[in-house]
Amino acid sequence: MGAQITKQIDVMEEEKQLALMEEAEGTSFPGSSYIHPNHREWMATLPLEITARDIVWPGTHNSATNKIGIPCISRPFFQCQKLSIYEQLVLGVRVFDIRVQKDQKVCHSFFCTYNVDVVLNDIKRFLSETSCEVILLELRTEWKQIDPLDFDKYLISFFGSQLIPQNEKLLDKPLRELLPGRIFCIWKPKQAPPPLPGSPLWSETYLKDDWIDTDLPLTKFLSNLDYLTKQEPNAVRSYFYRVENTATPQNSGPIVCVYPVTNRIRGYARLFLAEVFRRGLSDRMQVFSEDFITDDFVDACIGVTVHRFAHAKLAQKTSQFKQVEMIMYRGAESFDR
Repeated sequence: MGAQITKQIDVMEEEKQLALMEEAEGTSFPGSSYIHPNHREWMATLPLEITARDIVWPGTHNSATNKIGIPCISRPFFQCQKLSIYEQLVLGVRVFDIRVQKDQKVCHSFFCTYNVDVVLNDIKRFLSETSCEVILLELRTEWKQIDPLDFDKYLISFFGSQLIPQNEKLLDKPLRELLPGRIFCIWKPKQAPPPLPGSPLWSETYLKDDWIDTDLPLTKFLSNLDYLTKQEPNAVRSYFYRVENTATPQNSGPIVCVYPVTNRIRGYARLFLAEVFRRGLSDRMQVFSEDFITDDFVDACIGVTVHRFAHAKLAQKTSQFKQVEMIMYRGAESFDR
């Protein structure tokens, strides 16, 4: 009991520090006021030349847990999302974290829910209703579970030409040029060999993060910033890098339900993005995920995407103009001589 009281005091102190940081520094960042009018098809409104590297991809953590466990009994301990995959797609989510077990059921730890077909069919339905939306789909065998048999072949058969093949060079191509490919599908088995280069599936080396297991919000917030600092810019990185704005229940704490614990950090997503810009790390943000996704979180990601790409294009044009100006100056100087 004493340890739990101490933990709760630590939690309250860290929540206080985050609130003070927000009050002192604010949550404004370039693109922070952006509100997209159509989350269902926000990618279709992006510039034609935009690539996977240019986007801040809004994602969810333990994405397919909306119906996991028994309501009011086990569900509060394992549920990380209340929306279905289709509903998340309509909301604007484009990165999904799906854990599976041997019988192809989606799971979180030792609790399972519906068959993965529910997820795949939701994605297929959404793609049939849109034309340019691209998805980053991570499927992995859950901790201490066994791979579904021939799951890689199953995924390839299910999605077919909608899968974008594993080729690092495609990260530099405009998304429109990847069509009919619509899915970067990462398969992370436990026992089976990983997908090879050229496969329709991507290996786990193409999606990385530095997740730490903590229920302390400031600790997680600062850890995310610290690890992001150590990343190379998106333009030269050979993989997607994910930051998860989540906190995880601990047995040492007095509260072990997901929502109240993750909610300690969940409201500080905009503060995190503001801090990313203040520290000059905006060119390293790529995948940003949270529990219990909201449209405000999605808008924040889209806003950064739109601003960052426009800023990069303006910088490119300015650089080109200066080069032309320098050439003209040198030409005039040579003429005078």
